[in-house]
Amino acid sequence: MNGVLPDSGIRDLVRSGAITADPGITSEQIQPASLDLRLGTVAYRLRASFLAGRGRRVADRLDDLQMHQMDLGAGAVLERGCVYLIPLMERIALPSGVTAVANAKSSTGRLDLLTRLVADDGIEFDRLPEGYDGPLYAEICPRSFSVLVRPGMRLNQLRLRRGQAVLSDPELRDLNARQPLVGGQPLIDQGLGFSVDLRPAAGDLVGYRARPHSGVIDLDRIGAYDARDFWDELRTTQGRLILDPGAFYILVSRESVAIPADYAAEMAPYLAMVGEFRVHYAGFFDPGFGIGAAGQGARGVLEVRCHEAPFVLEHGQVVGRLVYERMAARPDMLYGAGIRSNYQGQGLKLAKQFR
Repeated sequence: MNGVLPDSGIRDLVRSGAITADPGITSEQIQPASLDLRLGTVAYRLRASFLAGRGRRVADRLDDLQMHQMDLGAGAVLERGCVYLIPLMERIALPSGVTAVANAKSSTGRLDLLTRLVADDGIEFDRLPEGYDGPLYAEICPRSFSVLVRPGMRLNQLRLRRGQAVLSDPELRDLNARQPLVGGQPLIDQGLGFSVDLRPAAGDLVGYRARPHSGVIDLDRIGAYDARDFWDELRTTQGRLILDPGAFYILVSRESVAIPADYAAEMAPYLAMVGEFRVHYAGFFDPGFGIGAAGQGARGVLEVRCHEAPFVLEHGQVVGRLVYERMAARPDMLYGAGIRSNYQGQGLKLAKQFR
């Protein structure tokens, strides 16, 4: 059946040798609808980001583009504003009919840690075509905070698909009628639209803005950092926020959304012409997200960066959309059900490293 491969399908690819790794794949890497990828033991500081290009290998381009090599064994700092390439522990040989797409994990996106998949013969980031057989690399550019990384850390993830299973708008409306995806009247236009919440039900805290020149964040330290050392709180009672060019914001969606067990979703930008900003899409939503015991949905955290000009963001402004896809089969485990899911039932929430 066409659709996103579930955890059982990923395990089948590991058993068949289509996905290999050194050291081997662990059970913790396999999520309901994706595979976590692990950093290897070395990082290359680059002069610039790059793609391999057709007929070219990533390794063959390093001599020209690398500035120096770093051993990650004892931990190494990736500095803000610099570009790094790290070979991943995993290697893949995609079977016929199967493609793959990568995305940053939730905590990675909330740290403004630009992380993209790079592969041999690649002409775009984060995409692996049917039949790809080769190594995988992570390009990492810390944009707000310098970070300490080690081998085995999982900053991005791979979602595998057989065929095409994106729901059309009529199919999405039908699904919402059977299993409500959002409270109230949904905005369905090439996916499920969502808007920004700048009038919270309690208090006046609407988001956070990254502070410049903060300290280093050790990604392994959970709940270790005082948020005030890295973030400015944003408060308003007017239902609007003026975004500063170049600044990075954590905001939250007005809607609570749900991903039924037989579906997965991906966050995508709404329209480029709606304003001088971009909602960063660290964007995979697993089956079971927002369902929970009460089935009340969960908000989507928005990672927002303003571009060239200041921009007034208004409460309820549509800023993104969720594209839903069918699963090829129901996962054995759902998000938040028996697995460690840091953001189930979330509201406005920073990355797990902050308290």
